Amino acid sequence: MFVSRKDSKCFCTYLTNQAILDSFDTRLAKLEKSILPLYTSTQILNRRASNIDRTLQKMDQVTSSVESMEEEEALILRGPQTAQLDKYWAAVERLNATIAFKSSDQDTAQTARLVETGAKKLTQLYTKLVAEVSSGSTPAPGAEWSMAPFPSNVLATLRQLVAFLRTLPLPSTHPSHPAAQTILTTLQDAQRGYADMRGVWAQKCLESQGKRCIDRADTIEPVPAGKEFGKWVELVLVVCSDEYQLLSQLTPIASASMLASSFNTLLSPILKLFTTILISLVNLIKKSLPKYSFLALAAYECMLSIQSQWDDILSRRSSETRKDVNEVKDGLNTLRAVCLRSFPEFLVDLKLGAMSKGGELVNTGLADFVRSTIRYMEKLPQVQAAVGSALLTLGDGNWKMGEGVQVGKVTTKSGENDETVLLEHFVYDVVVTSVNSVNTLSRTSKRPAIASIFLLNNISYLHHHLLVDPVHPALSSLLPQSAKDHLNINFRAAKTAYFDSNFSPLVQILTDETKEKSTLLKSSATKEKLTRFFDSLEEVMERHKFAKVMEDDEEARGLIGEEVVKLVIPSLQKFSQKHRENKSMHLFSLIFVWTS
Repeated sequence: MFVSRKDSKCFCTYLTNQAILDSFDTRLAKLEKSILPLYTSTQILNRRASNIDRTLQKMDQVTSSVESMEEEEALILRGPQTAQLDKYWAAVERLNATIAFKSSDQDTAQTARLVETGAKKLTQLYTKLVAEVSSGSTPAPGAEWSMAPFPSNVLATLRQLVAFLRTLPLPSTHPSHPAAQTILTTLQDAQRGYADMRGVWAQKCLESQGKRCIDRADTIEPVPAGKEFGKWVELVLVVCSDEYQLLSQLTPIASASMLASSFNTLLSPILKLFTTILISLVNLIKKSLPKYSFLALAAYECMLSIQSQWDDILSRRSSETRKDVNEVKDGLNTLRAVCLRSFPEFLVDLKLGAMSKGGELVNTGLADFVRSTIRYMEKLPQVQAAVGSALLTLGDGNWKMGEGVQVGKVTTKSGENDETVLLEHFVYDVVVTSVNSVNTLSRTSKRPAIASIFLLNNISYLHHHLLVDPVHPALSSLLPQSAKDHLNINFRAAKTAYFDSNFSPLVQILTDETKEKSTLLKSSATKEKLTRFFDSLEEVMERHKFAKVMEDDEEARGLIGEEVVKLVIPSLQKFSQKHRENKSMHLFSLIFVWTS
């Protein structure tokens, strides 16, 4: 077989390379065998070095954690600063978070104590801020009340603080948290403290205003004094409402039961003050009920208008307060009782007025009870709602001290008109009682002419101020037609009695017929009539010098004068014409003097 040189060269190269590779394998195997122990030792050393590094890193972490815990503890113990609240809250949150991941009970207990301390420090700041805005100088008596319980910056801080306090662990939300129960107790104490401080502060602010109402009640008119007290009661209502709104925003524990309990604590001193001021007012009224009856009615009307709002406020208290306890309603009932007494007592005073002169008239001026009637009727429309409500409670006719309902009175219909009808009935009884007392008093006099002037003066005063020119614009709508008729009838009767007692004798003298037939005797009788006429006229004139007629009403007095002229002058003129031949010149002179 023939092999070329090229193939032979390639084969020789292959054998040479194979020998070299075999030699390398052998050498590599020997090298691997010699290096393998060193490689194994190196791996072990590397693992050990890694373990050492991890151990050192863990030690650094533990050391850092211990240092961090010490820093957190120092921050917690220092307490929160108003300008760095976020930092303090973050520290408490980190401590809370670590409790869930601690494996050691000792570490958990220590962290829980720090959380408790942080919660107490935060509630101390909360209490401090509330105390700062719940102290200081109270509003001056008589100053306009401006409800600004918290400065805006303090209110903003408190809202942020309360928002964080509400996130703290409580037994209801974190039953396994070791500090939950202690934190709950701390927050409850803080909330009670808030309610107590705000209640006492509101009491102090309102007290001077309330006492001022009592002090002024004896120096100003009764109706304005009663309305001033009503405004104070309304102010108390506004304060309670505003405090409730703030309480709902600033309570650390927002549960409905806790809110109601805190509001009960807050209201307690305020309602105590309300009761004290109301008792002082009622005691003042009872000292002189006729004088202060409209003070009671005005105060009652104001309280009656806001009763539903008070009921709403008081219903927000906790169930620990008895449901039948309502201080405001009790006060309203106390005022109502005083008002109910005032109606029959006023009518009794009018009746007793007829016996105040001791059986004889001292003068012909206005009787005190007549002036009292007009003053009473002037104020009545100003408290119409209170009077209507009180009379509805008292019952129709019961203001007459057991006399009962008058025969012929219209029975009331159920509904809102009841108060209006009862008010008309009461006004009618006031008018009739006053008029009857004037009539009774005039009949006790032994001098009919003086009594008739007294009767005319008093009846015309009632007639003028109740019908002709009412002392209050709304009074005419309150007077029933029966009362108006009674006034008109008695006014006409009083004028008739006045004319009969004072001027009818003058007319009678002139109209008496002379029985004498002879001229001489007739002339003598005529002269005697004239003498008697002039004597009677002088007596009437002297009487009217001290017994003034309608002294305060010039227009009505002028009308009475005109009626007197119409009564006397025609008779005088007729007499003069009849006896012209005797005393004509003198009689005409008399007519001229009289008419002028």
